[in-house]
Amino acid sequence: MSDAGPILEVKDLRVHYGAIEALRGISLEVSDGQVVALIGANGAGKTTTLRAVSRMLRPSGGQVRFRGEDVTRLPSHAVVARGMAHAPEGRGIFLNLSVRENLDLGAYLRRDRAGIASDVERAYTLFPILAERRAQVAGTLSGGEQQMLAVARAMMSRPKLMLLDEPSLGLAPQVVERIFGVLREVNASGVALLLVEQNAHKALQLAHRAYVLETGTVVMQGTGRELLASPEVRKAYLGE
Repeated sequence: MSDAGPILEVKDLRVHYGAIEALRGISLEVSDGQVVALIGANGAGKTTTLRAVSRMLRPSGGQVRFRGEDVTRLPSHAVVARGMAHAPEGRGIFLNLSVRENLDLGAYLRRDRAGIASDVERAYTLFPILAERRAQVAGTLSGGEQQMLAVARAMMSRPKLMLLDEPSLGLAPQVVERIFGVLREVNASGVALLLVEQNAHKALQLAHRAYVLETGTVVMQGTGRELLASPEVRKAYLGE
């Protein structure tokens, strides 16, 4: 991890769905090369936070700075071009396209064919099952394979920051281990991660820092280790 300062700064972020205020002034930071986890109950605002940061949603207030630039009002494709990738909840892959076509679409803003081919091979090395299924239509993959494809596709834009929404949701334990192993490798290669994850124990083990969200506000923050040791977190989110 470098000490170059935050790659992502979110200040007083607010989002409304009609009259309902889903985010009530969220502030958080991700430093260059860090893993930061967002944990909280369903409806706490975790997915909304990721969608507002990646510009899939328009905030009603606050600011998002990415790599020192105010990106609060940029379109989502412009944020991707600056080095942010989002693997949304529900995977968001193209079910009628092949594994390889999905990976190619992850690199749609790039023009370096040799680099793209190299990154496809890297994805196949990280996820050997995708290499076996490269010509298979994505909609016929298992849930775990689709999640691997979603992560691999997000990596194809060579992001500096990846937003991951519930990467382990509904997956078998051994697949969860594989996904988190790959996330460690991706982070070790220098990519920062902002992770929303219902498996709070796994998320906090991986995270350098973490934030606890309740009803659209940050109610607790600290290192992953500190929150793992917190009696309140252990009772509320770790089932203890």
